[in-house]
Amino acid sequence: MSLFGAMDTAVSGLSAQSSAITNISNNVANAQTVGYKSVGTAFVDYLTVSTPTENGPDSVVANPEYNNTVQGTITQSTDPLALAINGAGFFAVAESDGTTTSGQPVFSQQPYYTRAGDFTMNANGYLVNSAGEYLEAWPVDSTTGAVNETALAPVQVSQTAFAPIPTANVTLAANLPLNAPAGTPMATQITVYDAAGATHTLTFNWTQPSSPGNPWTLSVSADGNPPFATATVGFNSNGTIASINGAGTAGQPANLTLTPNLGTGPQPITLNLGTFGQSNGVTQFAGTSYNLVSVTQDGVPPGSFTSVSINTAGQIITNYSNGQTRVIAQIPLVTFNNPNALQRQNGQAYLDTAQAGAAKFSNPNANGAGGLVTGAVESSNVDIATEFTNLIIAQQAYSANAKTITATDSLMQTTINLIQ
Repeated sequence: MSLFGAMDTAVSGLSAQSSAITNISNNVANAQTVGYKSVGTAFVDYLTVSTPTENGPDSVVANPEYNNTVQGTITQSTDPLALAINGAGFFAVAESDGTTTSGQPVFSQQPYYTRAGDFTMNANGYLVNSAGEYLEAWPVDSTTGAVNETALAPVQVSQTAFAPIPTANVTLAANLPLNAPAGTPMATQITVYDAAGATHTLTFNWTQPSSPGNPWTLSVSADGNPPFATATVGFNSNGTIASINGAGTAGQPANLTLTPNLGTGPQPITLNLGTFGQSNGVTQFAGTSYNLVSVTQDGVPPGSFTSVSINTAGQIITNYSNGQTRVIAQIPLVTFNNPNALQRQNGQAYLDTAQAGAAKFSNPNANGAGGLVTGAVESSNVDIATEFTNLIIAQQAYSANAKTITATDSLMQTTINLIQ
């Protein structure tokens, strides 16, 4: 082995340890960066010649060793939209290539992935993390609630009002006393909504013609006006509904169709009194007093947007002042066979590579994907104690290689002096 070979080997050692110190420096600098994954150093020895009688000068190369699969500590956040992944997977995110004339972002077609889940809602209603990456999710049909898993788009939260839903069904459950005073009305009231979201009061008056008597007379009025509908309700000997206006089939819904004029025109409303022959709605059992069990309706008043929230199933939900909620998107988690082979980008983002394998989109806690923790973020997975230990080792190795160079230089100078 020549002195020049020893010099070259030591120089490669300096270069390799410099790379290791660079990786350590990056890790220490990002010890508090949300979603950051540390980079270790793997040293590889390259030989020139190695036989039983000769060992030539080697060279060492430092390769990065990515730790994308090492979980960082999950910590609580004051941001309710923050998300952390507990287990495998990445968030799908998009990056902006600029904006339109109306100020809306234009998104790059290149898919990106990240573990940085410190999302907040920006001025345009998009969910964006601290690196400026836009969270992507599957859209949800606002009418059917169906998730479109064939499309992926940046999540934009609309702050439009919740449109009113006119009442279409009223369900009444009560017991009409068998021995009620004849001719004494027993009333139940409920608030319903018209197509414009205005409130109206429906009153249901039950009257027993004789005591004890069968059938009962039901009259329905709206907003204190004279009744707009009447019906005769008969009961079986066991107290269950037998008929409405003389008709009824056991096991079928005991419904009465009403058409009150609630200000926006005639509005069909189905009054459900239970099931013919069953005691799951209005009944007639022994007693002298009216017992209301429940009365409900399916209309909804208008509401204004109040907030957006995310649950552990990955559903993005808008909340309204009328107590209603609406799922607008479903967050998938993206997994890879070899996530350590993803290509690192700015802002704790990654690009997929052939070595990483195909991106697989799944709901949280499905198909090997991890779970979502809401109101939390995943901290950097850098261990400061380990990094400082590695730094001391790299520093000493660097100094040793430098010492090898100075020693080799001294020997070379001695050799030169011999021939002078």
